[in-house]
Amino acid sequence: MSTPILICDDSGFARRQMARSLPDGWDVDVSFAENGEQAIALIREGKGDVVFLDLNMPVMDGYQTMEAIRQHDLPCMVVVVSGDVQPKAREKMLAMGALDFIRKPIDNEKLSHILSSYGIYSGESHASGASLQKAQVNYPSKTPSSESLTSTEDKLDACREMVNIAMGRAGENLAQLLGEFIDLPIPNVNAIESNELSMAVAEINRNESVSAVSKGFISEGISGEALVIFNDTNSQNIVELLKYPPSDSSDKLALEALMDVSNILIGACLNGLSEQLNVAFSHTHPVLLGQHQGLSTLLSDNVHRWGKLMAIEIGYAIKARDISFDLLLLFPGDAMNHIYSRLLNDGDKDSL
Repeated sequence: MSTPILICDDSGFARRQMARSLPDGWDVDVSFAENGEQAIALIREGKGDVVFLDLNMPVMDGYQTMEAIRQHDLPCMVVVVSGDVQPKAREKMLAMGALDFIRKPIDNEKLSHILSSYGIYSGESHASGASLQKAQVNYPSKTPSSESLTSTEDKLDACREMVNIAMGRAGENLAQLLGEFIDLPIPNVNAIESNELSMAVAEINRNESVSAVSKGFISEGISGEALVIFNDTNSQNIVELLKYPPSDSSDKLALEALMDVSNILIGACLNGLSEQLNVAFSHTHPVLLGQHQGLSTLLSDNVHRWGKLMAIEIGYAIKARDISFDLLLLFPGDAMNHIYSRLLNDGDKDSL
């Protein structure tokens, strides 16, 4: 009898990757959900004996979904699959009843080991069971075309998932440095003209005065710029959290904090991108783009020469300390097409 499997992730690209990662020969009936609300409905229908659950999703995220599963005692086993690999995220989900926690991108061998260790999949059905390609696949009834994306949407979705994974690595590094839980959002990805950038990052733009650090990066066919943008009202909270020695100059400490946090975020995020794209980025030295200025001024002076670009906004937050800052990744020209091609080719190789 087929095992009902539910893959819950807001990214179509991630759902397909997860489906391809299931062990060959496992007799499964696969369903998909784009958020926790859909997942709960499908579990109630008996379509999720085993649930692979993402954390960062709209409508109902992974934490809320796990809480609903626990509250209503729904009959399913949950394995968390997430780019957010902070120890506190793992501890919280395991405490709520998740079986285990897998880091994105999926390590197929580790996945098989986890399934085997909990008696979910023994590997014995390899010869007689249905292969994944022949398994029944069900799509959410409310979104019949969720997997039939247009070309541009498909590329943006793949890039969003790639950045989601890299963002989680950066959040993990920052959490280790600061000893605080980092709230991670769903990355905001836009393909726009450079003169539309300020409108695309409207959330940051509400801050009247910001400071920013910029760092360029380049590899084979892919180049860009990373900016960390701080609301100036947060600077003192960050200085206190980093526990710098006292100094006569508060501006000097604020600048040092901005540079340190920027180096950690940008470095970890670019390393995460490098691993997924199988490229080595060359980095420029970090540069102070500006202090105590309006965001529009900072951006217009810096990227107006680029024309078309892909802009990715990631808003990090430490809610316990009332701290927030943004990482902005800018890829000029047709970088999105190069990125998508590399992700697609690597995904095809992984599925062979």
